[in-house]
Amino acid sequence: MAGDTPQVGARVVVSGDVQGVFFRDTMRRLAGRAGVTGWVRNLPDGRVEALFEGEEGAVRRLVEWCHQGPPDARVTDVAVEWTAATGNYERFGIERTPRGDR
Repeated sequence: MAGDTPQVGARVVVSGDVQGVFFRDTMRRLAGRAGVTGWVRNLPDGRVEALFEGEEGAVRRLVEWCHQGPPDARVTDVAVEWTAATGNYERFGIERTPRGDR
């Protein structure tokens, strides 16, 4: 993370056919190249959730990418919540899918 560059956070939830199409792995690679930290995970209901932190331009580019995703994805909605960056992440990783209430 650059010292004088504004840092932002964004929580993104992507709906559509977004699981089983390399959405998380592609996002992990793109975020790593862009210097963005945070995480991505599948949700039990078929959506993908991510948290990005980093330079504002890089985070905005990843949010834009979420509207399309990898070639086999069919994105129907992207919900974005902009937040302050916490600085709590050293890299961008794939997290486990949370368990649903049963």
